[in-house]
Formats: sequence, C-alpha cells, structure tokens
Amino acid sequence: MNGRRKFLGQAALSASALALSGRLAGQPASSTPVGARVVSTWDFGVQANQPAWKVLATGGGALDAVEQGARWAETDLCNPTVGRCGNPDRDGILTLDASIMDGDGRCGAVAALEDIDHPISVARRVMEKTPHVMLVGDGAQQFAVEQGFNKQRLLTPQAEQAWREWRARAEYKPEINAERRQRPGDRDNHDTLGMLAIDRHGRLAGACTTSGMAWKLHGRVGDSPIIGAGLYVDNDVGAATASGVGEEMIRNAASFLVVELMRQGRSPMEACREAIARVVRKRPEASKSLQVCFLALNRHGEVGAFALHQGFVYAVCDAQRQDALLASDAVYGEGA
Repeated sequence: MNGRRKFLGQAALSASALALSGRLAGQPASSTPVGARVVSTWDFGVQANQPAWKVLATGGGALDAVEQGARWAETDLCNPTVGRCGNPDRDGILTLDASIMDGDGRCGAVAALEDIDHPISVARRVMEKTPHVMLVGDGAQQFAVEQGFNKQRLLTPQAEQAWREWRARAEYKPEINAERRQRPGDRDNHDTLGMLAIDRHGRLAGACTTSGMAWKLHGRVGDSPIIGAGLYVDNDVGAATASGVGEEMIRNAASFLVVELMRQGRSPMEACREAIARVVRKRPEASKSLQVCFLALNRHGEVGAFALHQGFVYAVCDAQRQDALLASDAVYGEGA
C-alpha cells in the first residue's frame, strides 16, 4: 500500500487536472475526431494507459491498445481486485472475469476463470476463434489451455492469508476490497479496470477486467464480463464502461444504456449521469450504501464520467497529456 500512496501523492488531483476534466467533458461536439485517446477507471489507470498509448501513438488500433492496457493491470499491477493478486471467493478460490469489445460489434468474454493469467487475452481469443461471446468456468480454462495459455496457480500468499483471516472471523460478507471498509466501490475500495480507446482512424474499443468481490459466493459473476453491463462499444456512437457494485450494472444493462443515451444526443457526462439516475430510481434504498461509476467516450473523443458518490477517479492519455488523473466530473449524490 505504501507504493500506492506514493503514486497517488505524485499524481495528486491538482487544480489544472480538475480544469482539464471540465474541458474534456464540456467541449462542444465536433465532426472531426480529436485523435487517438485512451481513458480508464481509477488511479492505476494512469499506468495502465501507458502500454495502450504505445499502441495508439504508433498508429495501432484501439482493440490492440485496450488489450495491452488490461494485460498490464492483470499482471504487472498487484491489486487485490484485479488479476493475479486478486482476493479469492469465500471458498479460497481466485476467479477472474474479463470482456473485450470492438466498435464493430465483435466481442468476447470469460467468467469464473481459474489459474489462467491474462483473462483479457483469453476473452479476445473467444471473440476471434469461436462463434461464441462468453465462456465460463472449466470450459473457459480448457479453451485457454487449448489456445496455448499456461495453467498456473495465481493465488498469492498475501491473498490467501487475507482469506484465512476473513474465514477466522466466521463472517460471510462479500467485500469489493478486503483491505478497506469504506463504501463498496469507492476510490479505495474498487474492483475493476475499465478501459476505452479511440484510435487515429476513429475506431473504438473497450476492455474490462476484474477479480471481483472478495469472499463472494463461489460462481458469482459481476458485470465486468457481461457485454452491455460492464462494457459496451459502438463505432457509430461511443463506448462506456462501469465500475462499482456489478449487480447494479447488470440490473440496468448500464453500459449499453450509457451508449444509447449518447446515441440520443447526450454528451458522455450527461449520459453517465442519467444512467446513474436510473439506478437510483430503481433501488433508492441501496443507493446510500453502494458506489456506481461510469466512464464514457464518444466517437468524437469527448470524455465524460459520473459517480453516485465521491471517490471515483479516471485517467486520460493522449498526444497532449500522458498521465492525467481526474476526479469524476460530478457526483450524483451531491445534487450535481
């Protein structure tokens, strides 16, 4: 955690970053794409954006970019909610979920995948090598091995120890991040890397990867691998990804909703805000105790973000800025 605090100190939310947030969300629509850009959820998105930007900066496509960014989060980042360092379920089993989507409608996903690194790349293989969209559990693992991925134990000693300590308390309560006790899904208690990109040709793509809730029921799957819930991309309109408590995204087909609202003419920020309003209207009793966050990118390269409560940050990388970490444009719970 010390390294994370140091990183946050170096990437503090300065006044200039907050001003940039307003410009990204509020700039008028243009018929000309702004150029290549990648955006991603949470503070570690700053670093995840770097391998994605290397692809975009050299003329590569958005799909390759988001895959590379997600791969970094799954392996090089050691976080208890994403990839190999994730916390296990209540049976002590680490399962990983991921989805990837191209702006032309192609998509792939894996859920409840065990002992395979880089689930995002397995999801891409599902998209490109099978007639299906999603593979789960043992079938996803079998497919990954057949595709040349190595089966290996991913549960770290630190995650196993955290699970043993939780089990000793004899308390079943899924947690987004077992190291924290704040509101589920806030800045220090998140569970997902969601990444969206537009390349220099105006093509869009997105990726979403997670290890999900700590101590979840074995077999629980959140929104991250579900196309339309945790991720949705359409070259004609834009892309959206979600973070927070996945059940709320699934109930509302939330990322699809954000894209459809942009199709109707909303800006990315307006679309994110309206999607959160839908969540609150349907489950007002839950809105005080959970976090819901959206990040959107339209086909013109405009960015918008909105959160139900304070704490959501996102990262932007393009030719003008390489390491911008921004607060969400507004907070629904504070009457924005």
